[in-house]
Amino acid sequence: MSPARPSAVRLVAAVPLVLALVACSAGAGGAPADDSSPATAPAVAGYPITVDNCGTEVTLDAPPQRIVTIKSAATEMVLALGLGDRLVGTAFADGPLPDDLADAGAGVPVLAEQAPSSEVVLSTEPDLVYAGWESNLSAETAGDRAALADLGVATYVNPAACLEEGYQPDPLTFEGVFADITEAGELLGAPDAAADLVAAQQAELAQVAPSEAGLSALWYSSGSDTPYVGAGIGAPQMLMDAIGVENIAADVHDSWSSLSWEAIADAEPEVIILVDSAWNTAEYKIGQLEANPTTALLPAVQEGRYLIVDFPATEAGVRSVPAATDLAAQLVQLEQQGSGS
Repeated sequence: MSPARPSAVRLVAAVPLVLALVACSAGAGGAPADDSSPATAPAVAGYPITVDNCGTEVTLDAPPQRIVTIKSAATEMVLALGLGDRLVGTAFADGPLPDDLADAGAGVPVLAEQAPSSEVVLSTEPDLVYAGWESNLSAETAGDRAALADLGVATYVNPAACLEEGYQPDPLTFEGVFADITEAGELLGAPDAAADLVAAQQAELAQVAPSEAGLSALWYSSGSDTPYVGAGIGAPQMLMDAIGVENIAADVHDSWSSLSWEAIADAEPEVIILVDSAWNTAEYKIGQLEANPTTALLPAVQEGRYLIVDFPATEAGVRSVPAATDLAAQLVQLEQQGSGS
């Protein structure tokens, strides 16, 4: 969980400044204003666009030109659609950009290591704030969605991260991920780029051959005293289905969940998928598993049957298909080692 941020009072206090900024910039989803423009801007083909985003209606009158992204899933989506030149700031990166997007994102200002304050976000004069989590858009973080809308700033949350009933993917699927890419492309004015990206990812996913070995697996995300694991309806389950392993927490109706070490030991997972991050590395987790008497005797631990996934790939987005490809390749190698070939 991110640290506490300034209260809603700070956003209200920023209103005079923002109103001055808005006077010389576009409204939600608009291009920068021009003093010579007529009072009513000409319609943009394909716009306005309105979507129901996690229960909030979002309308864009034109492709956004000044975008702030929060969380890696949002940043990488914008970059993958070829719109890095519209990014005026990013925040809360879950890890380094993948190699194919690193150059495109190299010059984008980093606003904060975690959730940015509303003042920091508004100082960039954004017309869209694109967030990875709903909690990134609150009075304590980048700003309440309704308050930002009142200031002419549109907001959008990665749909795969919606939590309310009727909006949370149940379960998350690759078809849903591709639909999210398509929607993002339409909102941002890059439908052709989105279509090309979806086609490329569908072709790559078709090459992922799920294992037929019937292996059970634990998705170990974080936690020492109580482990936090991939459960039955989110990105971990989607990826485990893609590579053909059986999730020992598949019956937990959530994206992630806590699970006792005793329950993990009783399930005896044959493969352990470790989430690797700078603050909680795969190596650290291996040490935890080996030091814990409850898990130290598990064959998967004693034989080092681990797969590793980077933290940014654990949230649905443009990394989901490459993560499936990589995990499948690791699993093949693991199976070959086990067979002695």
